[in-house]
Amino acid sequence: MARKDETREQIQVAEYLAKNYPNVQFHSDYGSGARLRPYQAKEQSELNAGRKSWPDMFIAEPVVRMNKPSYNGLFIEMKRTGTKIFTKKGTLVADEHIREQFDQLEELRLRGYAAEFACGVEEAKKIIDDYLA
Repeated sequence: MARKDETREQIQVAEYLAKNYPNVQFHSDYGSGARLRPYQAKEQSELNAGRKSWPDMFIAEPVVRMNKPSYNGLFIEMKRTGTKIFTKKGTLVADEHIREQFDQLEELRLRGYAAEFACGVEEAKKIIDDYLA
């Protein structure tokens, strides 16, 4: 059920983007949350050279600002509402998959992209609005 919730939330974010930013190009990855047949899962894995941590959404809108960081685009790793990325002490949770995703977001940041986790629709909207403002 958790994956379905995450997928529903990602659909809501895509609808929000299309409605509020109709000229902004974006892409949502369906394969990451889909229940695939074994041969499809194998093909999906091969198409990504075995990488499992690519973010769920990409907004292909570079931003250039005076006196603020500029970015080539925005990657968002969607998590369902309530997902914990960091412990109360501020350290990354022990979940191996979240750690892989965190590392991938860091790599993308090093290449000039904004790259964030979004836990739920409202958090994703805020990230998008802040980025595109």
